[in-house]
Amino acid sequence: MITLIGKDLAKKGQEFVFLGPAEECESCRFKSSCVGNLEKNRKYEVIDVKDNEQKCPIHSGETVIPVEVDRAKIDLLTESKSIFEGSTFTYNAPDCDETCDFHDLCFPDGLEENDKCIVLKNDGKHTEECKKGYRLNKLTLGFVI
Repeated sequence: MITLIGKDLAKKGQEFVFLGPAEECESCRFKSSCVGNLEKNRKYEVIDVKDNEQKCPIHSGETVIPVEVDRAKIDLLTESKSIFEGSTFTYNAPDCDETCDFHDLCFPDGLEENDKCIVLKNDGKHTEECKKGYRLNKLTLGFVI
């Protein structure tokens, strides 16, 4: 899908989480092609950068560039035992209120409760101890849409 992104961020491989449109976007003539296709709180990756530039007062440099984006892959630590590469599952956040170094991998940006995911890669057991005692596996996920 095509969207517009700040010129300084328009690099192939760049990832971002769309947090929603700014107030200024409501009256912009580019709203539908810029933020209209993006889902709030989803993580995207820039796949291709186009040549055209447009003025935009909310980005640094006041310039945006069209880019092609896809939903980004997401790394996850999970306790599920029956997950293998190629399998699909529904993400359910763990029952955990601990603050630890792995929190962002157990509750990653761009992944929401009940999302349908496909396991692109299973890196096996996470070697460091979980404070809750969970036996965690590290996965790389894609989305089933």
